[in-house]
Amino acid sequence: MISKRVQSIKPSPTLAIDLKAKTLKAQGIDIISFGTGEPDFDTPQNIKDFAIDAINKGFTKYCPVAGTVDLKDAIIKKFKQDNNLDYTKEEIIVSCGGKHSLYNLFQSVFDDGDEVIIPAPYWVSYPDMAILAGAKPVFIHTSDKEHFKVKPEAIEKSITRKTKAFILNSPSNPTGNTYTREELKEIADVCIKHDILIISDEIYEKLVYDTFKFCSIAQISDEVKAHTVVVNGVSKAFAMTGWRIGYTAGPKEIIAAMTKIQSQSTSCPSSISLKAATEALNGPKESLEMMRKEFEKRRNYIVERLNGIKGITCLKPEGAFYVFPNISGLLKKSYNGKLINTDTEMAEYLLENARIAVVPGSAFGADGYMRFSYATSMEKIVEGLNRLENSLK
Repeated sequence: MISKRVQSIKPSPTLAIDLKAKTLKAQGIDIISFGTGEPDFDTPQNIKDFAIDAINKGFTKYCPVAGTVDLKDAIIKKFKQDNNLDYTKEEIIVSCGGKHSLYNLFQSVFDDGDEVIIPAPYWVSYPDMAILAGAKPVFIHTSDKEHFKVKPEAIEKSITRKTKAFILNSPSNPTGNTYTREELKEIADVCIKHDILIISDEIYEKLVYDTFKFCSIAQISDEVKAHTVVVNGVSKAFAMTGWRIGYTAGPKEIIAAMTKIQSQSTSCPSSISLKAATEALNGPKESLEMMRKEFEKRRNYIVERLNGIKGITCLKPEGAFYVFPNISGLLKKSYNGKLINTDTEMAEYLLENARIAVVPGSAFGADGYMRFSYATSMEKIVEGLNRLENSLK
């Protein structure tokens, strides 16, 4: 009864970890979760007030499939101010979250047999969404030795006559790594040379630290922009995960195809969420900077603590709110006579014995690593790392 395409994919492992942690919490077990990528901050008050006002004014009907005019105007303004990119309303679509944006995009551009190049570690949904669209994921594996960055020559070697697209995620989930403008140009040169579509997931754009300056690959040149589809949203930077608003900017024909698909699936996003996202982009940004600074402080702490634990090495990422330590030095050890061979088994051990939830690196295509989200309070981070250290001893 179940279709072959559904049988060909797996449930999201990050959401599965989160569900398991929440189930244990519901049973009265004290679990500290480093699992999901969801800010612990509340949505800023001005955004909530704007949404409440929209409800009170009766803004509760269907909206245009691709998003309201005022939100599209806000997105266009954002791209101009933040990235020096010019888009028209016909080049913008608003969807039910960044994940929905990517799903619509994959369904719009991939045919059966197409290949899409995905650097690993990768966000868990990229491969399965590609498979659902009939495409074949082609992975380029990286490690902490090269700061999880894919080299242009590795892309060149992975290209075949079936290659349709390259997926870029900077800042990255799960590693937090970022690409400089110079590195982006080298990647863009290869993609342009072979006429490959660049899919740039920029959902963590606002969460960068130290002196790093974010650059969208679409900023490199007009030619690169014409070959690029940018996906972004309000979930991470504005602590609006549950509002489910993502947006895509790209060539008109791709946006039109995405709009067609959306019209036959979800129709428009929630009218109230559209209003809230408009205020997020147009309104004051003080709360955004407050959250960014707090994430930076947490990053500094968690990296220092992890590097102080024998068997773990951890890079300091420039963006997002994840660290992706190498835990290979902890494997092949035993507990109560049971050998812990893999990162998955280590994650299970930590959940059962340390009462902390983490996501194994294998879920992201990187065995021997582990993702910790520091989108939780400093108090919980300190206690969680204490539990980690004690359990490993």
